Amino acid sequence: MNKPVLQSPSPASSSASPAGAAPKSAAGLFAAYDTPDFFCELMNRTDALPPSLQTVRDRLAEFDLAELRHRTNTAEAQLYRLGITFTVYSDREAIDRILPFDMIPRVLTAAEWDHIDHGVQQRVRALNLFLRDIYHERHVLRDGIIPAGLVLNNPNYCEAMVGVPVPGDVYVHINGTDLIRDRSGRFMVLEDNARTPSGVSYVIENRHMTLRLMPDLASGMPLRSVEEYGLRLHQTLCEVAPEGVSDPQVVLFSPGIYNSAYFEHVFLAREMGVPLVEGRDLIVENHRVYMRTVAGLRPVHSIYRRLNDEYLDPLAFNPDSMLGVPGLVEAYRRGNVTLANALGTGVADDKAVYAYMPRLIRYYLGEDPILDSVQTNICAEEEGLAYTLANMDKLVIKPVGESGGYGLLIGSQATQTELDEFRAKLLEDPSNYISQPVIDLSVSPTLCPSGVEARHVDLRPFALTGHNTWVLPGGLSRVALRKGSLVVNSSQGGGSKDTWVMAR
Repeated sequence: MNKPVLQSPSPASSSASPAGAAPKSAAGLFAAYDTPDFFCELMNRTDALPPSLQTVRDRLAEFDLAELRHRTNTAEAQLYRLGITFTVYSDREAIDRILPFDMIPRVLTAAEWDHIDHGVQQRVRALNLFLRDIYHERHVLRDGIIPAGLVLNNPNYCEAMVGVPVPGDVYVHINGTDLIRDRSGRFMVLEDNARTPSGVSYVIENRHMTLRLMPDLASGMPLRSVEEYGLRLHQTLCEVAPEGVSDPQVVLFSPGIYNSAYFEHVFLAREMGVPLVEGRDLIVENHRVYMRTVAGLRPVHSIYRRLNDEYLDPLAFNPDSMLGVPGLVEAYRRGNVTLANALGTGVADDKAVYAYMPRLIRYYLGEDPILDSVQTNICAEEEGLAYTLANMDKLVIKPVGESGGYGLLIGSQATQTELDEFRAKLLEDPSNYISQPVIDLSVSPTLCPSGVEARHVDLRPFALTGHNTWVLPGGLSRVALRKGSLVVNSSQGGGSKDTWVMAR
């Protein structure tokens, strides 16, 4: 594979408007903002705003459009120079791109964050109890809460984990929960990311960029900090190290430079102060894992792995994997090393399993879900398939094993030819798909070529679980930069915003 090609951000002059083009009225920057028929994160809230949020709106309104463009272009140039990129692969080349950064932050009140925080923690508890159960007693299957076939025949179900204890019964140490907001302002879970969730590096770097380039906006604001994530992540990985290890050696295990999230691997290893390793840097002897160093072999106790299960160990999974470490899985099964996240967690973020999460929360915790889920039709079930086929033009249809916005169909935006082609896929392999209603995602003011316009956003909070669960205040706010688009994924042209959580 060729080395990724760097794609520079557009020069500032390409999209900047003349200084005189800035909107001038009592509304200032937002004079031409068309308040949309969606819940707007900043402009058309109906609840009583805390003074801090009103201050953000007032300060933003005073900005000149041309000046905001200048600062945005400066931010993107700095992100590029710092190497804060992700890789997009095509058939012919690999291109390193910056994640487009919008300087207008997404703001959450203290009460909103408290609701999200409790809801994410509840969901993570249920996910860990579910994973512990399906790899041990399987009460949930015997009690008929979720179909056994959906779990045991799931491609992400890992037979090697059956009966294997893990420290603290924690399987999902790092979790990313994708949240959306509907027209009423209600937060809903769109999906779980329980394998190797990515994007937290942008949360931290976005904050750095905002404080550096928008000090006049952030000054004096009671913002919750995001700076402790690296320390918290390292603490979590130490807490779940094998029993009896007093000073655990933590490493971040990366597939290497050609991975699309390699920047994040480097970033998080640096934030934690731990070695960044690849498969060739690790060796297993006598069922224990060691790291090769210039001073000889050094024991490794806790591995934050950013590889999918199938590439971790050629002896246990894919024999052709050149990325993994022979013998790693057996060392893990014997309790001599911790993998975060655990093997087999992918079954918990399967899009069909997602449909049962409200039941699983009630089953394991005896509580109603704090965060609602989106109604989901399972096409593997006769009723779900029939409903989906009859309403394709009104639904979002997703393959259960894909991520990043790949392979989905938004029926209301599809041509008849696309609908017909997708219908054939559904009929050929219905078990590979689920469908959901189109949710009118909330919008946030976003700097666009023609001015400040409404663009759809979502939110990915990140939770860490060791002895306890902690949720990073805020998370990654992704924004669909194309007008009318509901797809916020970076791989599909989305960007990001700094997420401000008000302390009061």
